[in-house]
Amino acid sequence: MTTAPRNLKAKLKTARGRPIGSQIWLQRQLNDPYVHEAKRLGYRSRAAFKLIQLDDKYRLLRKGQRVLDLGAAPGGWTQVAVERIGSEGTVLAVDILPMDGIGGAKVMQLDFLAEGADRAIRDMLGGAVDIVLSDMAPPATGHKQTDHLRIMALCDAAADFALKVLAPGGAFVCKTWQGGASGELVTALKRRFGVVRHAKPDASRKDSAETFLVASGLKAPESA
Repeated sequence: MTTAPRNLKAKLKTARGRPIGSQIWLQRQLNDPYVHEAKRLGYRSRAAFKLIQLDDKYRLLRKGQRVLDLGAAPGGWTQVAVERIGSEGTVLAVDILPMDGIGGAKVMQLDFLAEGADRAIRDMLGGAVDIVLSDMAPPATGHKQTDHLRIMALCDAAADFALKVLAPGGAFVCKTWQGGASGELVTALKRRFGVVRHAKPDASRKDSAETFLVASGLKAPESA
C-alpha cells in the first residue's frame, strides 16, 4: 500500500474532563486513515506504513536479509520487515523496554548503547547486518529546540552503531527531524555510503517535523 486509505470523519464523544492536548490527539487518531488501516491489517502501529512507503520507493528490504530494528517497540516496522524479507531472512527487534513477540522475528531487550551490544546483536543474527532500521524518538518535552537536539543525538548514536554492525553494501534508515540530520552526520555518512537521502513518506503526518535519513550501499572499509 503506497497511498493513504479513504478519509474518515469522526467526532470525539468523550471530551468532557480530558485535557485539551489529549482531546486533540484522540480526535486526530479517530480521523487518521492510517490508524484504521493498521488495525484492519493487524499492524501494531500506523508507523508500519512509513516503512512500507520508504521501501516501495527505495527497495531497501530484500528476501533473505539480516535486519536489525532498533527501538522496535511496539513492532510495526518489525512486522513489515518480516513480511518483506521472507522466511529466508532474519529480523531482530531490539528495544530497551520489554516487547511482545512477533511471529517470524527475534526479540531482544537490550540497550544498544551498552558495552558489547554490537557483539550480542551479531551473535543473535548469526553475522553482520544487511540493514539497520530506526524509528526511535525520545520522549517529547514540548520544547522544540530541546526535542530537536535529543532526536538528533539519538540519530547520531544509531548511525554510529549501524556502522559497527552493517555488512558492506548494507543500508541504514533513521528517523530525524525537520531540517534533516546535522551537516556533520550527513557528511560522515556520505563518506561511508554510496547514496544518502532525506525522505518524508506520505504516512508521516503533515504537521509532524519528522523526516527520515536513508543511506544505502555501505562501502567496504579502506585498507590500512
